[in-house]
Amino acid sequence: MQTETPDILKTILNYKAEYVEHIKRESPLAELKHRADDCAPARGFTNHLLGTIAAGKPGVIAEIKKASPSRGIIREDFQADAIAKSYAEAGACCLSVLTDIEFFKGSDEYLKQARAVCEIPVLRKDFMIDPYQFYEDKSIGADCILIIVSALSDMQMQDLVGVANEIGLDILVEVHDREELERGMMLRTPLIGINNRNLHTFETDLETTLGLLTDVFHDRTVITESGIHSEDDIKLMRKNNVN
Repeated sequence: MQTETPDILKTILNYKAEYVEHIKRESPLAELKHRADDCAPARGFTNHLLGTIAAGKPGVIAEIKKASPSRGIIREDFQADAIAKSYAEAGACCLSVLTDIEFFKGSDEYLKQARAVCEIPVLRKDFMIDPYQFYEDKSIGADCILIIVSALSDMQMQDLVGVANEIGLDILVEVHDREELERGMMLRTPLIGINNRNLHTFETDLETTLGLLTDVFHDRTVITESGIHSEDDIKLMRKNNVN
């Protein structure tokens, strides 16, 4: 008998909802807002990315990730600060740091360590479902946050965009298929990330980005996410005006 493929995203979101309720009790929102207010201004993730592209360079967002549900531990000797420094020295435009603890073995400390050793902007890559998390993002030094369309309703996304704009965080809106793209483009945000990985199954295909390009509004900048492993992958994307 054929078994049903587990929905990884649903499992993660169910856990994340419980986790957020737990940390709300540990650190009340008023306390978190106070910490966020004391943080330095964001570095301007979107502007730095667009400036790099305007200069004719590929806007590489280099990822710092210790583990994943599909691959397990990726790197045993994991030092976020050393990885961040090497990325910056190699010419990365921005960083993406996994902070989810349960499924990606991440940590808020990894983001803090990465940001402390370089000057480039940092995206906190996690599963955002509650405005509370955005104040958390700000308090740990994130410059940009991820909104995953498949994880949220239209009303939730509008609320989260409002909070992000209010506290000065840039936004990367992530989509995977045409329906999600249509929903994501209704948000007034300049960055559209097309994830080549299906978050429900974790299968990856670069054709996902190429197949959606013609439907993206001309005033949006497309970021291709996941599965970019080689110079040839980058050349393929740049040939199709994904920079």
